[in-house]
This record gives sequence, C-alpha cells and structure tokens, in this order.
Amino acid sequence: MVIVDNRLTATRYIEEVLQEHVIPYSGFIGHDQFLLMHDNARPHVAHCVEEYLEEVGIQKLQWPARSPDLNPIEHVWGMFKRKIKSSSKPPQTLNELRNAALAAWDSIPQVDVRNIIQRMPDRMQAVIRAREGNTRY
Repeated sequence: MVIVDNRLTATRYIEEVLQEHVIPYSGFIGHDQFLLMHDNARPHVAHCVEEYLEEVGIQKLQWPARSPDLNPIEHVWGMFKRKIKSSSKPPQTLNELRNAALAAWDSIPQVDVRNIIQRMPDRMQAVIRAREGNTRY
C-alpha cells in the first residue's frame, strides 16, 4: 500500500507510485511478464501516464469502466475499510488515520487475498449471468 498525501495527480502517480514502487517490483516478477492492473481513475488513465508506461515498457491490463465486480482490489479495499471502521477508537487526526490504515492493511491475511483472487472465475460467471445487472459480489 502506498499512502499519498493530498490529492493524487497523474504526475504524482508516476513519481510516487509507478517510479517508486511499481517499476522496481516489475523486475522481481520479470519485466516481460509483468502486467499492471489499475482502474480507470483519472490519474491512472491520463495521457502522460499512458506515455510513461509505454516508455518504460510496462503493459497494462485493459479495464472496463465501472466494473468493481471484476476487480479483486476493490474487494480487498472493502476488507480494509471494514477493519478501520471496526476500530474501537476511530482516528481523529491524519496521523492517526495513517497509522490505522497501515495497521489495517498489515492485518489482512494473505490467505483472504488469495481466496478473492481464486474466486475470480466465479465472479466473472456471475457478471455474465447478470447481463450487466447486479451480482452478489
């Protein structure tokens, strides 16, 4: 997880997320096999981000608009948010929120993340069956 202070812009996304975290990580996976999955948030789809990813040779997964059922990270975010909201003492300051976010993120069991990913075929089938309607996910 990368915590970004203030508003995330395309430039900050490149400098603080892609250059600092994604590009170094892609080398561990194997640069030729690495496929970036991010959503269609404005900073992610900005022209300068597209150009940067092309320049550094990072391929990205094409992502349909408004498709949270098909995005595993959305389900992990749900777990994350529930952990923060269930805290006995809600964060009162930005620093407390930062600490709560880091603690919540670290407390999500890796097995839960793997289960979400392994259930993706079921999610895709549910979306197909729903024909653009709602699913239980």
